[in-house]
Amino acid sequence: MFSRNIIVLVISQALGMTAAPVMAFLGGIIGTEIAPDPRLATLPIVAMVIGTAAFAIPAALLMKKIGRKAGFMFSAVMAGSAGILAAYAIAEHLFYLFCMTAFVMGWHMAFVQQYRFAAAESVAANKVGKAVSLVMLGGVFAAWFGPEVANKLKDALPWGTYTGSFVGVSFLMTITAVGLCFYQNQEFTPEASIRINRPLTTIIKQPKFIVASLSAAIGFGVMNFIMTATPISMHVVDGYSMDKTALVIQSHIMAMYLPSLIVGQLMSLISIRNTMLLGVAAMLSCILFALMGQTLWHYWIALIALGIGWNFLFIGGTTLLTYTYEAEERFGVQAINDFFVFTFQALATLASGVLMHVFGWNMILYFSIPLLLVTILLIFLLFDRKHPFALESSANN
Repeated sequence: MFSRNIIVLVISQALGMTAAPVMAFLGGIIGTEIAPDPRLATLPIVAMVIGTAAFAIPAALLMKKIGRKAGFMFSAVMAGSAGILAAYAIAEHLFYLFCMTAFVMGWHMAFVQQYRFAAAESVAANKVGKAVSLVMLGGVFAAWFGPEVANKLKDALPWGTYTGSFVGVSFLMTITAVGLCFYQNQEFTPEASIRINRPLTTIIKQPKFIVASLSAAIGFGVMNFIMTATPISMHVVDGYSMDKTALVIQSHIMAMYLPSLIVGQLMSLISIRNTMLLGVAAMLSCILFALMGQTLWHYWIALIALGIGWNFLFIGGTTLLTYTYEAEERFGVQAINDFFVFTFQALATLASGVLMHVFGWNMILYFSIPLLLVTILLIFLLFDRKHPFALESSANN
């Protein structure tokens, strides 16, 4: 049975992560309405991703100093405040203020992304994959509930369309902060580590760190690259309704997290390496199907495949990463990894908006293929085939 920490983290993931799907769902649409230039429509989403990348290192270092509990609660409170400010920005058509609130929600997500590492620290080494998968499963609720709240509350307040959506987000962030009061910081003794004070350069030169970090980065980048363009392609270009666009985005984000029910067991059965390769295959199938047409079904199936591929790559990479460091090294290594992952994600998101307006939907898909082929090459060249890091291992290697 998992500890109280895992339960708290699952609930916190389910509620605290809702800010991301809401911004993914509404950011480009609101941007199209209030941005001074339509080419800036996806800037709020970019701002959120940049916020995540910019605070990847500060978030880890702050929690090293004040503890995970205080850091998690602080970020939830700030995200709640950003939700109220976002509603005001929308009401007053203050595009750059709205982007700033998205940035704050982004750095909240830098803390939320650390939930998975907090879960890994709360269980024995041979249960890390399952614990991470369970916490990530909270994203299924966030995927459905976030856009649902945004859609249902969009006209709930007299200040304008979508203001109620972000007041709703603020309320969810407040509940998250309260729930995190029940989290307990994990303490580690020096005896838990056999390799203390290694330079970070030594750690990040390990082949398994390179595979873990680059695979997660490319997986996150390609996912955001395609996902960011989807609402614009569907709603703005192809004329699909908000409800149908929301259905595709909700299904996609649920597909990002629902495989967490099985991915821990899958890694135990076929190894982390093969699970990650399945993730790349799913993303390639997304591109293939999306290129076949732009009906609702093409969008829906392609975005589901994209979500599944992201799940396998990201959880596989996260689990593999835990094999690269000892307890005392965790904050520095996690910070470097997340900075790289979310910086790449930010660049992909920024490029998505520009390329979507200049070249269109199909070029978004074509540009994604080389990155996925690089991922396959990395996994085959750098993964240790003699020890493919199956989860039966009980200690870090």
